[in-house]
Amino acid sequence: MGARKRNLAEKRKEANKTIYKAVLRNNPTSPRKMRIVADTVRGVEVNKALDILKYSKKEASIKLEKLLLSAISNWQIKNEGAKIEESNLYVKEIFVDSAKMLKRIQPAPQGRAHRIRKRSNHVTLIIDSNNINEEKEN
Repeated sequence: MGARKRNLAEKRKEANKTIYKAVLRNNPTSPRKMRIVADTVRGVEVNKALDILKYSKKEASIKLEKLLLSAISNWQIKNEGAKIEESNLYVKEIFVDSAKMLKRIQPAPQGRAHRIRKRSNHVTLIIDSNNINEEKEN
């Protein structure tokens, strides 16, 4: 590997140390349904987001709640000894991308066939700490 690629790889590695994320792949829910739930927690403080997801009627909220708990545990692994309450964690980014689509055929009248597309999605959730105390000191 050349020096330029190595330097870029090291910079990317350093940047990933401060990013706390969790990824859900191949979730068998349509991306449209998942985006509705994802929009409710985008930019919200973590504890409030957990409450929103816990009491939501949508089925997609169950998967997002688990994903958010996974992102919080990833944050705890990288920040040992720090308390969640004092760190002011919030959902920085959440985005839903479409994944594989299962294609099926359903019989229709007069010998025709209708195509059924069973959609799935990928969800990426990134949390960050909003340190108000550090900003005031600077």
